[in-house]
Amino acid sequence: MTYLFNNPENFADELIEGYVAAHRNLVHPVEGGVIRKHKVKLGQVVLVIGGGSGHYPAFGGFVGSGLAHGAAMGNVFAAPSAQQICNVAQAVDAGGGILFCYGNYAGDVLNFNQAQERLCAMGIDVRTVVVTDDIASAPLTEKHKRRGIAGTLPVFKAAAVAADSGKSLDDVFRIATDANDRVRTLGVAFSGCTLPGANKPLFEVANGKMEVGMGIHGEPGLYRIDAPTADGLADILVNKLLAEIPSTIVNPDGARIGVILNGLGAVKYEELFVVYRRIDRLLLERGLIIIEPIVDELFTSFDMAGISLTLFWMNEELEQTWVAAADTPAFHTGNIARSNEDTPASSRIKDKYTLKMGSVDSQSAAVIVFAALKAACKVINKKSEELGRLDAIAGDGDHGIGMQRGITAAVVAAQEALDAKYGVGTLLTVAGDAWSDRAGGTSGALWGVILRNLGNALGDEAAPQASTIAVGIASALHDVTNLGKAQLGDKTLVDVLLPFSAALATAASQGLSIAGSWAVATDIANEAAQSTKNLLPKIGRARPHAEQSLGTPDPGAISMALIICAIGKTISRF
Repeated sequence: MTYLFNNPENFADELIEGYVAAHRNLVHPVEGGVIRKHKVKLGQVVLVIGGGSGHYPAFGGFVGSGLAHGAAMGNVFAAPSAQQICNVAQAVDAGGGILFCYGNYAGDVLNFNQAQERLCAMGIDVRTVVVTDDIASAPLTEKHKRRGIAGTLPVFKAAAVAADSGKSLDDVFRIATDANDRVRTLGVAFSGCTLPGANKPLFEVANGKMEVGMGIHGEPGLYRIDAPTADGLADILVNKLLAEIPSTIVNPDGARIGVILNGLGAVKYEELFVVYRRIDRLLLERGLIIIEPIVDELFTSFDMAGISLTLFWMNEELEQTWVAAADTPAFHTGNIARSNEDTPASSRIKDKYTLKMGSVDSQSAAVIVFAALKAACKVINKKSEELGRLDAIAGDGDHGIGMQRGITAAVVAAQEALDAKYGVGTLLTVAGDAWSDRAGGTSGALWGVILRNLGNALGDEAAPQASTIAVGIASALHDVTNLGKAQLGDKTLVDVLLPFSAALATAASQGLSIAGSWAVATDIANEAAQSTKNLLPKIGRARPHAEQSLGTPDPGAISMALIICAIGKTISRF
């Protein structure tokens, strides 16, 4: 379990603060992550990586000479927000373009894509390579759906070395893409991990058993077997990985490979070396040539007892990136010659909306919306543990704490907007941005979209009408489905938002008041949320464990219904 923490909600912020203090000779803090301390060449490409905290040394530990130029660091097991990513990217931009590289998780894809759109709108050329090395998470025919785990390191390193050598963004993108196509990983676990503040692991493994193909966010494995000996485990990992040799390797005999044996947190180095001795022997017996193998903790999951094996099938170009020197807080190889110049601190990217006072009618509506947000915050705080439990059944268990962080930040921002006498549209906009930035992850980004769209529809002048609110919710639904790619029946919050939006629009068109329309649609939302227990997840982290979630409602759908209900009770009193 995690023994040392203060307030679990502040765990990620405090670990980043301590990490920077311990490595201030190598990294600088920026709002939302860290960057290299030492300057890069003007006009070169830079690499920005990122993901949730809880996987150290990924991701901040890979920032430094020979590896990433910056890392956006999200909350525990939650993607960094688009704002955090933009902050890091702007801080390291050297004028030659930016490559985003990260593991394939819904929240990361969503937030990095948003950040890419913002930066491109500013005239910065950004490309993306999403790492998909986990062979357990999807079949080869659906490789684009696979998760990114320890195989991110060779892809990061390939991109970084290419960037620092002065290659163009096109070439850096090509090399990173080629690296991702040639890397394969499989992981196993003997226990789940325990999040800060939690009193039990996200999943449990009986003594003498082993989960095969678990996820690094606490997702259980795809199946469970009797725990083998160290040699038996080496045989399993090697055989399964060699059953999927990349198609670019025409003749595996004599192929040159990079090897990573990665500890996930609680399996320590002595045990790793016992396993590696057998892995080394098996690979050499197959005629493979091992180049600078790594046995280390590189992509962890708090205290999870488990390991993963990565094989990186190299060509001559990729081998040069694999053996190149690197010097970061967590990864060292060879000798690096660094510039003595430090990277200057950079300011946060400011949002583009204009803050202005609202009309009297809009200010009055802002009072009601603020009260509704506080009521929603209260119910989320009350239900956060239950939301986390639902999420842990087939996901990573962080939904409750993520919702808490997001809606708490939204209430703080809304209070400031209310005190400044802004209209209801601006209040919702700043609340949505605060939610997205503080929560990160998929739900943070989507709730940011929902509040911003509703704010845009209501504006700061006219008094809200039921029809105007219905238009705002419909707009939010449109953008949420476009951004998150979820459809009705995928077992997400869309399964609540879509019928809620339709019911709200119908009620408003019939002339019902705001409170009346909302009440009718709330009943629909509650029914829809409970109905998700009969669905199988088709996207996101829960997808590989779809059967495990059958009979349990989706946590995102439940939290949305809780908020809708809390808002309805509040507006009925005004």
